[in-house]
Amino acid sequence: MRIYLCLSILMLVIFAICAKPANCRPLSFDPDGGKRPTVFFWLESSLKRVFLTSRPGTSSEMTIAAPRGGQVSFQACLRNERASWMNTTCTVSGPQGVEAQVRRVDFVPVRFLTRYTGVSELEGVKEGFLPGLVPDILYPSQTADVGNYQTAPFWVTVRVPVDAKPGKHRLTVTFESKEEPTRVEMPVTLDVSSFVVRPRRDFRVTHWWNADLFYTYYKTGMFEDEKLWDIMRNYVQNMVDHGNDTLYVPIFFFRREIYQRPPQLLIVNEPSPGKYEFDFKNVSRFLKLARECGATHFEWSHLWIYWGARNPMVIYKWVDGKAVPLWPVDTDGHGEVYHNFLRQFLPAFHDFLVKEKALDQSFFHLSDEPGEGEHLENYRKARAFLREAAPWMKVMDALSNIEYGRQKLSDIPIPDVASASAYVKEGIPHWVYFCCGPVGPYLNRFMDTPLAKIRMSGWLFYRLGAQGFLHWGYNYWHVMESEQMIDPFTNPGWPPGDFFVVYPGLDGKPMDSIRWEVFAESLQDYAMLQTAGIKPDDPMLAGIKSYGDFPKTEKWIRDRLATILAKGQ
Repeated sequence: MRIYLCLSILMLVIFAICAKPANCRPLSFDPDGGKRPTVFFWLESSLKRVFLTSRPGTSSEMTIAAPRGGQVSFQACLRNERASWMNTTCTVSGPQGVEAQVRRVDFVPVRFLTRYTGVSELEGVKEGFLPGLVPDILYPSQTADVGNYQTAPFWVTVRVPVDAKPGKHRLTVTFESKEEPTRVEMPVTLDVSSFVVRPRRDFRVTHWWNADLFYTYYKTGMFEDEKLWDIMRNYVQNMVDHGNDTLYVPIFFFRREIYQRPPQLLIVNEPSPGKYEFDFKNVSRFLKLARECGATHFEWSHLWIYWGARNPMVIYKWVDGKAVPLWPVDTDGHGEVYHNFLRQFLPAFHDFLVKEKALDQSFFHLSDEPGEGEHLENYRKARAFLREAAPWMKVMDALSNIEYGRQKLSDIPIPDVASASAYVKEGIPHWVYFCCGPVGPYLNRFMDTPLAKIRMSGWLFYRLGAQGFLHWGYNYWHVMESEQMIDPFTNPGWPPGDFFVVYPGLDGKPMDSIRWEVFAESLQDYAMLQTAGIKPDDPMLAGIKSYGDFPKTEKWIRDRLATILAKGQ
């Protein structure tokens, strides 16, 4: 009996081995000449984080489907099981016209995880990788020093031109080491569809950015410094390239804290008490820059301070080379001092927008994240003033209390994704946002949020009918509520990653994060749904119920993308 049992088990083992596809194992070798492989190479999806201690994957070849006029991403990885370090370079070659960009993935420490969130909604916790070092930075290098018993991922972005020939094209991923005669090649089949993804329409995306952190980190002057304008152009182009069609214009600085060097584009002079003059030259230059980078719409600074709409914005004039607030921070935002300023500023602002042909492409803010009670009353008073003084100004704000939408106090209410269902239910047009929360099952973009969940962003926006998306943290490399700068390479903020999606590069250019790339590709998914003419209530999207109840697996995404691409055009 034991003999038959052993034979049966042996047959099952043999069948299991023979049933594996040819690409089920990573490539491996032993550069030290031993008998056991000590370095492993494999290809990985872009929707799975590869940690420093991740074990080798299972695929040494890959097929990836792509639309024309779009991009796709994957990872090329190696695992060094030796006791010594190794230096390796990863390159990708392919057909003419197809651009393949390779970037080394670097890691940042995440000590505290997102609160009130179960393990199933966090990536890397169940496996024991987090808390710890999380892969996030896409460093612009094709070379990595790989430590002993360490894993190194490279991020590969493939851009397919609109006129690419449909069909299967071969890419070759090559790993080489200068220290050892090592060369490993892995094939990737790029299956280019006849489907051409068209630019996204009628869904606006904006992220707030901070110019002061550019001149602080890169040690430049303020808006009089040409180097700063070159740096701002790099970052603005990055935002546009990642799906932002709307650019925040810092005509005022939106923080309550008093800054020594506030990033306020508008030059304000006060030749006599209570009399103001406005110089829009820096604002005009920024609009020109943004348009040259591809931005089509503009988002303007708030007029009342956040969290209550009680106080006016802190607006500065320059006296003897120093920034001086026009009024104390605790000034009544509904009193004559501020109303006097607004009565002078708003007509000048309107004339400027008309001259720049930007009025119809602009979104205006009243106050950020007001709540209930006194907040609602303050907001109502401010809105009444604007309706009288600036009837041309349509306002939008991040606010979740549905009364702002019901009472039409905000022309474009922006609830957080946990509150959006109420707006959907009552048919109130709206944008959506997230900021530090909501947590748990809800859509977000933290460093411990599963990448497949982040990739669902565009699908949720499309299915649930949002008209735009806003986020506050493009490059908030600040100590919270302080002019002091943090080191974003060692301090991810909290919740981890909510403060920023890019890192400062040494050459005045941003370094992308994995989260930023995945979010951008989710916006491409939105554009593909739109291009294909798929209705938001199409059965293929039926699994999406709300921003907290939706599919969160890579398979769900890949299956639907395959359906769209298979239709072609």
